[in-house]
Amino acid sequence: MEYMNWKALTEESQLEEIDDLSNEKTQLIFKHSTRCIISKMALQNFERSFNSDNVDCYLLDLIKFREISNHIASRYQITHESPQVLVIKNAKVIYHESHEGINAQEVENIL
Repeated sequence: MEYMNWKALTEESQLEEIDDLSNEKTQLIFKHSTRCIISKMALQNFERSFNSDNVDCYLLDLIKFREISNHIASRYQITHESPQVLVIKNAKVIYHESHEGINAQEVENIL
């Protein structure tokens, strides 16, 4: 089994980098609660099904870095949810979904 090459999202300043990079290559953020079984299942299903070759993927631990999640919500004008996946292109969220709505195939279709 091949594992995704997650980059840890641990600093608010990384959001600037993600926006800059999104002008050249699509970026993805997966917000994950390490205390939630629904989040764990959503993450595992996503990892099993998603081909991450054409996108940089960031994983945000919501328990440790809730402030970053709050900043993401205000920065991109979306409601905070957990688990949640966001696809960013040209510094804008072009897709976001949460809970059972997270679907790797749907994300790949957008890319």
